[in-house]
Amino acid sequence: MDIFSELKERGLVFQTSNEEAVKEYLSRKGGKFYLGFDPTAESLHVGSLLPIVSIKRLQRAGLKPIVLVGGATGLIGDPKPTTERQLLELKTVKRNVCALKKQLSRFFSPFGRSAFGGDFFGSFKFSGIIFVNNYDWIKNISLIEVLRDFGKHFTISEMLSKESVQKRMVTGISFTEFTYMILQAIDFLNLYKKYNCVLQVGGSDQWGNMIAGVELIRKKIGKEGLVLSMPLVTKSDGTKFGKSESGAVWLDAELTSPYHFYQFWVNTDDASVIKYLKYYSFLTIEEIKKLEELVAKEPEKRVAQQTLAKEMTEFVHGKEAAETAEKISKLLFTGKVKELGKNELKEVFSGGAIKEFGKFAELGVAELPIAEFLVGAKVVDSKRQAREDVENKAIEINGEKVSDLNYKINKKDAMAGKYILVKRGKKDYHFVRLKN
Repeated sequence: MDIFSELKERGLVFQTSNEEAVKEYLSRKGGKFYLGFDPTAESLHVGSLLPIVSIKRLQRAGLKPIVLVGGATGLIGDPKPTTERQLLELKTVKRNVCALKKQLSRFFSPFGRSAFGGDFFGSFKFSGIIFVNNYDWIKNISLIEVLRDFGKHFTISEMLSKESVQKRMVTGISFTEFTYMILQAIDFLNLYKKYNCVLQVGGSDQWGNMIAGVELIRKKIGKEGLVLSMPLVTKSDGTKFGKSESGAVWLDAELTSPYHFYQFWVNTDDASVIKYLKYYSFLTIEEIKKLEELVAKEPEKRVAQQTLAKEMTEFVHGKEAAETAEKISKLLFTGKVKELGKNELKEVFSGGAIKEFGKFAELGVAELPIAEFLVGAKVVDSKRQAREDVENKAIEINGEKVSDLNYKINKKDAMAGKYILVKRGKKDYHFVRLKN
């Protein structure tokens, strides 16, 4: 199967500027394509994982990737659907650019390490991939040049017709965000001229910006640029993909531990898991079809979810981290919480999913009634609900059922002196870390 047909089979082709031309270009060995990432934070999250996997997929097919980190476009901000972005300071964007380059280069390193140490704001080549920063060329363009050399090729009617602009017409959009598509178009033109990069790949929400680049290339140099857009990933209920109850799921292990990253994937519902395996994993279509059969026949075993979780955790954090996350998950599922080692406890009780609990210190007590603890740790909203859950034997503390309303939580019982795992019902875990 050729790479374009494989992308279609996986559901990864949403739109193309010229399907036959895109298909032919993808069949060429050594053809260059680019994907862009704006440095809005010091880490990417799982919402950025599909582009990263796609870079690897196309690279394996023989194409040459260019990874763009938007040091310039990050200063402007791609229009959000409803509100104006808060502008970041240059020093913040520079810090984020350096962090993202390190993070991205790790995915393409044969050793699983970053390509460099320290700060690096410019461009470089690593493992056959060109990493660029659009600040390098946009910083040298004056306002007069933007208006004369580029602005004249964009009509207001065309810019107003873009979906990202249309969504903001009611709430209002600043001239700053309105001109974002011009900067992205300049990126495509620059990469086409400097590297002969003919293809831009991105999410379907970037379609208008990418087509603007195609038009600019045609008008400025009389060449044809190509665009391939991928679908936006959503959950089965149509909600945005990439967040858990505790917030964004980051690719940085310090922000989202491998265990919690693993849990994000293993909690995928049956309606979405096969789609995600096609999108994100490097399993063959035949292997995925076998997992699809298991979902239909034995959904309770959640083999597809476990496969997805292991594949993605290993891809992002490495084999050892994936095995540890899988081990921790099994111990928690079977109630063997107290078998977790100190390092494993630290991993479980880290990141945005953790609830800090300081009631013992604040009240100057060594223990609290179970109902008061559950409310204070935000496991439940009220003491009435807490009492009801305890009476219904729906509460576990560190792997042990609690059914006595007179039970008291003693801070000395906390694992490693500061960790308490509360399980409410079958799958509702709460990770409570005691404040000193």
